[in-house]
Amino acid sequence: MGSQRYTPEFKEEAVRQIVDRGYSVADVSDRLGVSAHSLYEWAKAVKPDKTEEQAAALIEAKSEVLKLRARLQRTEEERDILKKAARYFAAEPE
Repeated sequence: MGSQRYTPEFKEEAVRQIVDRGYSVADVSDRLGVSAHSLYEWAKAVKPDKTEEQAAALIEAKSEVLKLRARLQRTEEERDILKKAARYFAAEPE
């Protein structure tokens, strides 16, 4: 027994009914006469890969960490300068 072949357009429309229109997989499966397993596989194949998205988020997070570290270092240097200035003016007789 051979498996039924579906056109890419048919698969795309079936997935669109699930993803865009909000129909359940069971409803679409019953209406179109396609197994739910096939629908899940088609939807998974169409779904964009998240590795690129995760890599971009990781790069953005690392960049933010570097900026914050630089800001912290500058703030600590400014604090140290102000401490020295406060000691200088406190020790200086009038």
